[in-house]
Amino acid sequence: MHDIGRIQPLNPGEMAERIDALERRNAELEATVAALRAEVERLKRRQYRQAAPFSKETRVATPQRPGRKPGQGRFTYRTAPAVEALSEPPMFVPVTETMCPHCGGELGEAEVELASITDLPEQPRPVVRQYAVGVRRCQSCHRPVRGRHPDLAADQYGATAHRLGPRVLATGHALHYGQGVPQRKVPAILATLTGVQVTQGGLLQDALRRADGTVGQAYQDLRASLAQAERVHTDDTGWRVEGRPAHLMVFTTETETVYQIRDRHRNEEVREVIPANYAGVLNTDRGKSYDAHELAAIKQQKCLCHLQRSITELLETKWGRGRSFGLQLRRLLTEALALWHAQREGTATDFPTEAARLQARLTDILQERPMPDPSNQHLRDDLHRRHAHGDLLRFLDDPRIEPTNNRAERALRPAVIARKVSQCSKNQPGADAFAAFASVTRTLIQRGHSPIHGLVAVFSGAPLPLPPSLPPENR
Repeated sequence: MHDIGRIQPLNPGEMAERIDALERRNAELEATVAALRAEVERLKRRQYRQAAPFSKETRVATPQRPGRKPGQGRFTYRTAPAVEALSEPPMFVPVTETMCPHCGGELGEAEVELASITDLPEQPRPVVRQYAVGVRRCQSCHRPVRGRHPDLAADQYGATAHRLGPRVLATGHALHYGQGVPQRKVPAILATLTGVQVTQGGLLQDALRRADGTVGQAYQDLRASLAQAERVHTDDTGWRVEGRPAHLMVFTTETETVYQIRDRHRNEEVREVIPANYAGVLNTDRGKSYDAHELAAIKQQKCLCHLQRSITELLETKWGRGRSFGLQLRRLLTEALALWHAQREGTATDFPTEAARLQARLTDILQERPMPDPSNQHLRDDLHRRHAHGDLLRFLDDPRIEPTNNRAERALRPAVIARKVSQCSKNQPGADAFAAFASVTRTLIQRGHSPIHGLVAVFSGAPLPLPPSLPPENR
């Protein structure tokens, strides 16, 4: 009775464990306080800063020089233009010196070296065609009957008699949707380079009209073709429609790209492009929408870079033996990634044996067992389920599959750049037009075609041209 409410003494072992736990908790709280203080200071500085809104306000101690480093990528000089690209016959430049200007010696026989200069015309002039359309009136109903021409629309008369050609409009759309130039800047660029006068409203109205017509049909054909692709990469980023948050989703392969803008990013939005019975491989991040029951039958490859980043972030909060699980897992994934690159470069030795060894090693690391650390336990359970479905090292079974989702990240880059210099989409029709035109122009670039020439062909109702490298039987 007298012991109620009295603090029970702890033995030295329990006291040491409690002290260690309190010290760890204190270290976590100090790190949180330091991060919050740094965020407060950053926000205080930001309210006085006007320029460079995307600057991180951090200076690199040892910045690297811009450009590629020796041994990284291809280093070549500008190649000579083709003979058919020459605008005029070559100009002969003779040697006017009669003796060597350096030593005064006698000069030998003349040799010829080729040099060229590629430049723009002095002032490009638009091609203007005028049509004298005959008009006759019916003697009974007095309605006019006009002459017809393939280049003239049926309603091209009166206030709308003078219009812009498809090449001018395709150039404006390629600049805006393909290169990320703000639409309000496109008229000034066209006027500077070509002398053609066009308005922002004219470009927008034409884009909305074609998004419901030929470009929209080409866009729907692209969406349908992705369901037959062997491998598709998908990702999403933030967007805005009428000022409200939205999601810009991308689905891309080696030869085609499809964008779509939706209010939400769920498995329903994914299945609009990738059906539940998709027979190929879907490269994704670790998003919940891709783990839905409706997509359980689809083969997936999770991005190893995102997975390694999650493991690294988890390791920053661990110490001692709590780091062993993450370190083993990260080391194995790094080894698997290096093996895949070696196979692609042709330097891997006994690839099937090494791939099977890594698969067995990952199975052993992710075996079902209780773990003392809750965070490690949660990560193990999640990865065990994905590994059982084959979504972690599927690229070792089929080296054609890419282990990362970098292809989708690169496909999102033009849209991210456009988002920085625009207000995204003012309304849903504008968002639909952006998705259609961006998909078509990006696909044309991937297939090695000019987006301007390709858009002109699409405007006339022709299908999207296929990559020139495809064999004739597949075209």
